[in-house]
Order: sequence, then C-alpha cells, then structure tokens
Amino acid sequence: MRRNYYIVALVFLTFFVISFLTNIIGPLIPAIIDDFDLNLTLVALLPFAFFIAYGFMSIPAGILIEKYQEKPVMVGAFCVAFSGSLLLALFPNYLSAIISLFLIGSGMAMLQVAINPLLREAGGKEHFAFNATVAQTIFGLASFISPLVYSYLVLNLQTITPDSNALITLLSRVVPENLHWISLYWLFAVISILMVFVMLGSRIPEVERKEDEKVGAWETHLELLKNPTVVLFFLGIFTYVGTEQGIANWMSEFLNKYHGYDPQTTGARTVSWFWGLMTAGGLLGLVMLKLMDSKIVLVAFTACTMVTLLAALYMSGPIALIAFPLTGFFASVMYPIIFSLALNSVEEYHGSFSGILVTAIAGGAVVPLIVGGLGDLFGLRTGMLFLFITLGYIFSIGIWAKPLVKNETLELGRKSPQGLE
Repeated sequence: MRRNYYIVALVFLTFFVISFLTNIIGPLIPAIIDDFDLNLTLVALLPFAFFIAYGFMSIPAGILIEKYQEKPVMVGAFCVAFSGSLLLALFPNYLSAIISLFLIGSGMAMLQVAINPLLREAGGKEHFAFNATVAQTIFGLASFISPLVYSYLVLNLQTITPDSNALITLLSRVVPENLHWISLYWLFAVISILMVFVMLGSRIPEVERKEDEKVGAWETHLELLKNPTVVLFFLGIFTYVGTEQGIANWMSEFLNKYHGYDPQTTGARTVSWFWGLMTAGGLLGLVMLKLMDSKIVLVAFTACTMVTLLAALYMSGPIALIAFPLTGFFASVMYPIIFSLALNSVEEYHGSFSGILVTAIAGGAVVPLIVGGLGDLFGLRTGMLFLFITLGYIFSIGIWAKPLVKNETLELGRKSPQGLE
C-alpha cells in the first residue's frame, strides 16, 4: 500500500474516539453507586461487562477482518457502539448499563484489532513505531479530556439557566434530572454515528499482510496457547490492563470515601491527570528504551508504580491527589514493553499471537471486579492492595522474559529482524 496520510489521520481519530469512550468509566463510578444504589461488587460488574467484551470479540474480529477487510468491520464496530450508547441513554438503569457497556466494549475491541495493521500499512512500515507512539499520545489525550467533559456537562446541567448554551439546553431536555451523567452516553451515541458516516465516506484500502502477520484459524490459536511463553505473556497483558483499570476505576471512589473529595470535580480531575501523566510517562519511556534494555525499564517503572500506589492508599488526601496520577506516569511503559517482549519471544504466528494478547485486555474486567469484591468484604483500601499482586507479576516479567531479539539501544545498536519488530 502506498503511504496514505488521510488513512493515518483517520486511524488517529479512531484512537481518540476509542479512548474517549473507554476510559470514562472510573469517574462515573461514584455517581453510579449513588444513583443505582449499588455496592462495590455490583458496580464493578460495569467495567467487567465492558472489558470482558475484549475476551469475546478480539479473535473473532481478527477472523472477520481476514474475510471482509477493515472497512466493513470498522463500520460495524461503530454501529455496535452507537447501539450500546443509545440503549443506556434511552433506558438509564443498571441492567441496560451492563448490556450497553458490553456492546460498546465489543465495538472498541473490533476497532483495536483493525486499526493497528491499517496504521502500519498506511503510514509506512518504516514509520510504524513513530506513528504508533503518536497514536498512543492521542489515546492518552482523549483519556485526559473525557473526565473534564464529564465534569463540564454535569456541573452545567445542575445549574442550567436561560443563558446556557445550545448543547446544555438540548441535553437538559433528554437527560433525567437526577442522572446528569447519562448526558455522556447521548454524546457517545452522536460521536459513534458520526464515525459511521465518516467510515462509510472513506476509501479504506486493503491491508497486505505478511504470512506471519495473518490471523490464523482457531487451530493456530490453540497451538499457540499450548506454548508456556504465550500463556505467560497473556497473563502479562491481563495483569497490566487489570492494574491500569483497577487504579483508574476505583481512584475517584477512594478519594471520595476516604478523603471526602467531590467525585464530579476533584475526583474526575484526578482521573484526568492519571491519563495525562500516563501520556507524558510514555514519552519518557521512549527515551529510556533508547538508553537501556526494556526489561530494566519495566522493572524500574513497575517498582516506582508500587511506591506511588502505596503512598496514594496510605498517606494524606493532598498526597493521594498527586500519587494516584503518578501511578499512571510510571505504568505508562508497561503495555508496549510487555507486548513487544511477547512478540519478540516467538518466531512465528505473530498475527494470531497479537489477537491472543488483545484478548488479554479482558483483565480490565476481572481485576477491578476482584478489587470491588474485596472492598465490600474488607474495605476499598484493602481491596486495592490486590493490585500489588498484579504489579508483582508485571515486575517478574522483567526478570524471566527471554526475548529472541532485544530492543535497539544507542549502546547496543541492535535492530530487530524483519517480522519481529
């Protein structure tokens, strides 16, 4: 495929939308607990429904893309996300929230599988690392913005006046008076349907995949899952996403419960900075990866994440407001390092292996649910201590991983051979 800057921009936009719709759940949790009268376990089923969709949809999405190509799958993904958003907007109750988040998660999983190969082809293979970094930066920017949009909508809907702008006035007519956070799902529905029309109006070329980048049949996946290395790295992605979402989803509720901070303002802003600093940490991580082995970077950043999380859980409120976002800063390098170590640890079937690793994003469903269950039994602070088990596993990857190819550094000057980059 010739380089296509329009498609690159379209992929960047898709990354923004995925992040905007995905990482808003955490700031909403305190409001959902109050409005639907839920305990921590029941509210944890909401992010569970969202992220378990990755477990169900990632590999089937890859097979669909092999058969029908990217454009139909991406159009279908946004249609599914639109349906989920509209369902919760029209019928704001706990059951529809579960179904809605599963549908939105399914759409996001389909998009995640489609856009990375598209970015690699449209932007040029030799620029993929740079473009992927830009995409992650955009992803982080959207996660930074979405909690601020939540605060803006809720605060303005609470104090609507004749001078309120057209958006707030329109939303006030369709959003229940005691459920202002539902306004976000009307916004998500509009964004999703607009993206459907953008996709339909775009000419998305076919992606030419090398043999080892293709998503294989079910038999290929089963063969890979018999490999202990594959299973260990699956658990690596599983525990990382679980840790990330376990912090992001429970942060606002923790600050409200233990320090009395308003979840619609201070809580949402702290979650916003968590994602913002994760973006900044990713940029620092790029520099670090040019200076030292990725395993060393992973161990160092994971240790720092443990220290800052401990400070967030056991020190004063003002320190927690700083320490929680700092966990995002240090966690920023984990996903790309674990993913690259994984792919560089097997010699073939990288397309199928990537699908298995994306499936492990379902960790974002399981770990927050465990934290919520423990929180109901022993208190949320104790429940969040479970995250030190997942962080401990991530720390261990930096010790036992034995990649076939190490990351290129300024000192070593090694380059990954084709097929393992």
